[in-house]
Formats: sequence, structure tokens, C-alpha cells
Amino acid sequence: MTDITVMGAGIFGLSVAWACARRGARVRVIDPHGPGAGASGGVVGALAPHVPENWNAKKAFQFESLVMAEAFWAGVEAAGGVSSGYARLGRIQPLADAAALGLAQSREVNAAHLWQGKALWQVVPATGGWCPPSPAGFVIHDTLSARLHPRRACAALVAALRSKGAEVVREGAQEGRILWATGVAGLAEMSGALGRPIGTGVKGQAALLAFDARDLPQVFAGGVHIVPHADGTVAIGSTSERDFADPTTTDAQLDEVIARARAALPALADAPVILRWAGLRPRARSRAPMLGVHPLHAGAFIANGGFKIGFGMAPKVAEVMADLMLDGTDRIPVGFRPEESL
Repeated sequence: MTDITVMGAGIFGLSVAWACARRGARVRVIDPHGPGAGASGGVVGALAPHVPENWNAKKAFQFESLVMAEAFWAGVEAAGGVSSGYARLGRIQPLADAAALGLAQSREVNAAHLWQGKALWQVVPATGGWCPPSPAGFVIHDTLSARLHPRRACAALVAALRSKGAEVVREGAQEGRILWATGVAGLAEMSGALGRPIGTGVKGQAALLAFDARDLPQVFAGGVHIVPHADGTVAIGSTSERDFADPTTTDAQLDEVIARARAALPALADAPVILRWAGLRPRARSRAPMLGVHPLHAGAFIANGGFKIGFGMAPKVAEVMADLMLDGTDRIPVGFRPEESL
């Protein structure tokens, strides 16, 4: 008899399944499309924090998750023998002008308190090279940001789950406690059943370039994430599109993203594009993940809506959902409960 059935093999579903399997639960993950078939099969993998100001439950939760990430992914890789591509190498952001510089310096003071000495948010001189040009002459360098390769991370979780005897299948019986982590499809189901928008899919486009910067920090410049991966590629992304004809095709909007990345980092000017990706990411109406008791499926649970921050939130989401499902301990923060998005 299965203790936990997880519907959906994206990052939330796989991570919660892993947390439950580590605690000895018998787990089955079901996804008719296979692991990482939706938004979690993207390429960017930027695990970056919110700015250290106007602190709230969402920012605190994400901070705790980013701090947990190194141990979380090390455990996954040790169990299954597959690399997630995780590394905490930080992030660089150029500053546009004196006003941006002043704001960044105030946030440096905030981070010294809010980040509890576990990471730094520093304003440092721009140095050239992999550091993008900065009109203010300074950049933000934080040591909390990390990267992983989303597809490899999903594969690493599948291998870790199977090492614990868990099933990851395309079809199977729903037994034990059931978690629905079905992304955009799950949001559409709730919106249709309740007759009002609960969440939606937001299209994103991203690309991979052949350029080996594996030991360098990620960059956020010109509204674009530039993320070096361990396999000698650099991910560029992404768009956020509410209106689109086809959620799976790339177009001139991705060309613009790539152009902005090349302008920000001239080292990428001649790096060939080896992959273009587009997909839908689940965005709950509240903009925070929806965690807790499912509003439609009696006795079941939900983990959904990890728009843009799903991989960064995953270690903490896994922990609190395993606490709730296995022990009945509710540590879900204010603003994350499904009823607050209905």
C-alpha cells in the first residue's frame, strides 16, 4: 500500500515526494507526461532571492529555502548518483545610476540584518570581464543566489526517489494521502470549477548558449537572467507573456532577450544558440505558492503556483508539505494557503 501519491512530476511534486520518501514513506509519483514535462523542464535555473527590504512571510520563506538548498541537493545527488548542476556561486547586477546605487547601499544594510550572516548583499566596484558594464561604476554582488539545471535537477530527484524504492510512473492508482502538484493544469481545473480565476499559465521563453563559464556567478542585467551551467552552457531567460498564440514556440521576443544578454556581457557575443525553449509557468493569483489542503479534492493536498521561484522554493516547500502530510504539523506561512487565493 502506498502512503503518499503525488500527482505531477514537476519540481514541487518531485521535491515533496523526496522529502516524504526520506522519512520512510512509501511514495508513488504519477505524471502522464513524465518528469519535468512542463515548466520544470526549462533551462534557466536561477535560484535568486527577493531584495532584502519590506520583509514578509514570502521573502522569509524563500530565504530559508535558498539557505537549505545546498544540503537538499547534496542529499538528492548522494542518494541517486545524478547531478542536479547545483552550485551557489552568487549573482552580479549592474546599477544604472546614482539613485540605484543609493538604494542598493541601503539594501546592503538591510541584508546584514535580515540575512542573519548566512549570505551577503554587497555593493562593489564593477571590474569588467564577466562583470557587465555598470553606468554607476558599481554592481550588486550577492552570495545567496545559486544555480542548477532544471532538467538535470528533475532527473536527479527521480533517481533519488527510485533509490528509496519510490515509483515514478505515467499512470497508477491513487492511494494513501494525495498531493496535487499539477501546475498550470491544476490552476485551470480550480478556476473552471470555482468559476473565477485562481491562477493562470504565463509563457516564458529562454535559450541555451554554448559558452563555458561554469565557475562564474550568474548575472541579472537588462531584465535578463544569464546563468552559467556546469555542463559548459549559459542559459538566457526569460520572457513573461500573458498573451500568446502558442505556448510552446519561440519567436522574436526570445531573439530580443538573447540580444540584451549579449549586450550586457560582450563575452557572449559570438556564443552560438544551441537550444530555444518555451513553456507555461503556473502563476497563482496571490503570486505566492499555494500550499495546504486542496480546495476541490476532499482529503487531498496541493502544492502549486511556483511561478519563476519554484526551484528556489522547493526545499522549503518539500519540508513543510511533508510535515503536513505525514505528521499533521502545519507550518505553512500566511499568504500561501489556497483559501487565501480563492
